Amino acid sequence: MSEHVSILRSLGVAVLALTAVVWVILLTRILRRGRTRAGRRPAAPTLDALPYQAQAGPHLESVELTPAERDAFAGLVRQLSDGH
Repeated sequence: MSEHVSILRSLGVAVLALTAVVWVILLTRILRRGRTRAGRRPAAPTLDALPYQAQAGPHLESVELTPAERDAFAGLVRQLSDGH
């Protein structure tokens, strides 16, 4: 070890190198696990962290507006868009 390099700097380099090695090992394990699961699962992408959703959501509802309600809504939109 060089006499001009402090112990803390040498320790920092060692910690960073060790962290990089651990990160690479974990990344390769995650990628391998994803590759082996892909062979058993259908091609559709899934997120393992989220639970399966039984239904897509509530049905869409619509209400027919009267001409007066349409005019009132159009007036409200004009009021809100005048400021922008």
